[in-house]
Amino acid sequence: MISKNTDKEQPNNPLHGVKLAEIIQYLVVTYGWEELGIRIKINCFNNNPTIKSSLKFLRKTPWARTKVENLYLKSIEK
Repeated sequence: MISKNTDKEQPNNPLHGVKLAEIIQYLVVTYGWEELGIRIKINCFNNNPTIKSSLKFLRKTPWARTKVENLYLKSIEK
């Protein structure tokens, strides 16, 4: 079996190794559901939001996931 060193594979990717659930949890703690729904206008953040429902939607919807990942990257740069 070939062992992989993930740090060498994607050293410049700040999202590498960060799970989508961790990103959503971070954003909810940082902004709250209401502010998150204002910043990214998607129903999973505005109508009865939960981590589970958000994960389900974002895994199926690449454009929305990109918006969430971009907000996460902007918020960790500060």
